[in-house]
Amino acid sequence: MEFQLEKSQQEIQKAVKDFAKGEFDKELAREMDKTCKFPTRIWQNAADLGFIGIHVPEELGGGGMGVLENTLIAEAFCRRDSTIGAALMLSCFAAEYLLRFGGDHQRQSFLPDVIAGRMLSGAAFYGAENRSGFWGNTPVAEKTNNGWRLSGEIEYVINGGRAGFYCLPCSNGKNHSPSSNLKMVIVKDGLEGVSFEDRNDTLGLRMTPTAKMILAGVNISPEELIGKENQGEKQVERILAESWVLISALALGIAQGALDRSLDYVKQREQFGKKIARFQVTQHKLADMATRIEQVRYLTYAAAKSFDSRKPEYKLAAMAKLGAARTAVAVASEAVQLMGGYGYMTEYDVERFYRDAKTLELIGGNPVNLRNAIAKRIIGRIR
Repeated sequence: MEFQLEKSQQEIQKAVKDFAKGEFDKELAREMDKTCKFPTRIWQNAADLGFIGIHVPEELGGGGMGVLENTLIAEAFCRRDSTIGAALMLSCFAAEYLLRFGGDHQRQSFLPDVIAGRMLSGAAFYGAENRSGFWGNTPVAEKTNNGWRLSGEIEYVINGGRAGFYCLPCSNGKNHSPSSNLKMVIVKDGLEGVSFEDRNDTLGLRMTPTAKMILAGVNISPEELIGKENQGEKQVERILAESWVLISALALGIAQGALDRSLDYVKQREQFGKKIARFQVTQHKLADMATRIEQVRYLTYAAAKSFDSRKPEYKLAAMAKLGAARTAVAVASEAVQLMGGYGYMTEYDVERFYRDAKTLELIGGNPVNLRNAIAKRIIGRIR
């Protein structure tokens, strides 16, 4: 039995599949991966068709749909091409801070441009379950007469150096409890004191701009505060959980794409006078790959639906991210193995799928942090 999707959701899947088939060129993908180039033209075309920010309300330029529809798009994109798909879906990363917690003026000032493919948004991935790593990367906001002055460095900012704005958590300093004073702020592109160091030469997701962000006495006004001043920790936890669903969808698409390519290969490749798809050992490997993918598909869709029901299940989101990312790595690794020397060559897709899968396993909460998050919620309070 398949997860029951509505007719409109099935139509979205087909539309995205057709778009990706026509726009995602293999030769171009390999070249952009090699040179770390963002797929600008494809991103703008995807935005024109409403595939970027489909979960954003229509009055802000979005599709007025939900997290599940966004999940379906992410899965379909990455099934066709892992690196292009991830870059497109992370083009509006962190815009959810404004969508969920921002004021009307903040939303109207930025979200329509993001959804229309005119502006990237950015932030760093933070793991709220790993307090030392999370707070250690938090810039300090010093109170001034006209707002705050920001100082600090943030590693691995998604869309760093290319985004029109960044959503950043800030604390009052090392000697204060961060959970009681953390605030989320908007840092616009081009402000004096903001600089970047390129971090694009990474293992995977090489079309997604990544940079170290340096804040050297950056002045921002009170209008750049997102929501309330002492609610930053809750905001980060909420958006982090929603990002787990997105990463799960990206990983799910990668896993399915790697399986698709494995199936195509084993049906053509011959050894000892017959197709290797006829060997039981090959069939069992494919069966295990397909089983793991279906398991995480149900989990990912269920987590997405919980956010659409306005009762987000953080535990489900963490489970989906943990399971989907590990499955993507395992399935892509098996695809490389099944294809032998061809799987190891850049001429074929699966080596790139494997690199992207491994990157997704590490960002937005590594397996240790995710297990901590899940355990915290299933064990509850210990007296």
